Amino acid sequence: MASLRDIRKRIRSVKNTRQITKAMKMVSAAKLRKAQDAILAARPYATMLDQIIADLSARSGDENLTHPLLAARPVKKVELVLLTSDRGLAGGFNSNVIRRANRFLYENTALESIRLATVGRKGNDFFRNRGQAIRKDFGGLYQRLNYRSAADVAGELVASYLNGEVDAVHIVYNEFVSAIAQKVTVTQLLPLQTLGAEGKAPPVEGATTLVDFKYEPDRQAVLNRLVPQAVNIKLYRALLESVASEHGARMSAMENATSNASDMIGSLTLTYNRTRQAVITKELMEIVSGAEALK
Repeated sequence: MASLRDIRKRIRSVKNTRQITKAMKMVSAAKLRKAQDAILAARPYATMLDQIIADLSARSGDENLTHPLLAARPVKKVELVLLTSDRGLAGGFNSNVIRRANRFLYENTALESIRLATVGRKGNDFFRNRGQAIRKDFGGLYQRLNYRSAADVAGELVASYLNGEVDAVHIVYNEFVSAIAQKVTVTQLLPLQTLGAEGKAPPVEGATTLVDFKYEPDRQAVLNRLVPQAVNIKLYRALLESVASEHGARMSAMENATSNASDMIGSLTLTYNRTRQAVITKELMEIVSGAEALK
């Protein structure tokens, strides 16, 4: 049986841990609000941009109206971009993404090559420790996350695609659903997919029906401007989704840790009181036994 001193030290240790997890929960909750506002603001713009590109292609009816980033080709070489976090203590946030990336690698073993790029230290450490080659780690991206930094990363991926180094680029990340729910998603970044299975983009609330417009200077110039921007926005949105999901996962994990610490403190306090009562009872019995022996 543990001594009273050991139990008291254990209680103090758990109380200190509870203070840390409670503080981390509050920090993540504050950051989550800002990240959630950012992703909710980016989603309508990204969806509408896809709608515009799809409508532009549908209105024209010109087979010559195309863009290299929209043209699909036989897939032999693929790049997978893995979005994880730089820090842990976020529940299953990182492990779910890594598990999905491993599944993607397993399901596509028939391809000529699959190369990895990572955003976030956890994913990079996991695959490097297992001997998996990493083409590039975009370290520190979350500390300077903005549209320009996302566009720089997207530009590098676009250059690899246009040079023929890869035939497709996919992103695996956590899509933000709510503060307590995230959905692991694998989406294709290149070639850009904006049209649905029937050749039409998904309907957007408030979108207008197809009517003809005049384009200045012409349709191709508008398409050339919008498609690279859509790729940048798609990657930027995935990064925002990952950041919001990370804060939500960490907030939930720290809330559960705080609750478990409180339960443990209650259990240890009960054990302490029982042990203390047993010690007192034992001492009383020794005193009474000694008094009886003196008679």
